[in-house]
Amino acid sequence: MDKVFKALADASRRQLLDRLHADNGQTLGQLCEGLAMTRQAVTKHLRLLEEANLVATVKRGREKLHYLNPVPINAIARRWIGKYERGRVDALDDLKNALEEKRDG
Repeated sequence: MDKVFKALADASRRQLLDRLHADNGQTLGQLCEGLAMTRQAVTKHLRLLEEANLVATVKRGREKLHYLNPVPINAIARRWIGKYERGRVDALDDLKNALEEKRDG
């Protein structure tokens, strides 16, 4: 999970993930379009995203397509965000039930 946090800590890598989320299966050339980064910088960022298992690649002929893998982000959401929100959700559920009982009772 440390590699995922490290990968997500960089705004440029988050931007690449957002681009893949919007249009999955892009080549390096497509991902470089419109970015204020060199091709080498994008390649470096993609390598870190692959190491964190946030991006998977598939070779198609001479092209290498990059795909978003949302599983590690979901694991973070469940492990780190979900447990902190659980109390709020339980409190809202309790409030809803109490109001419904008051209304019906």
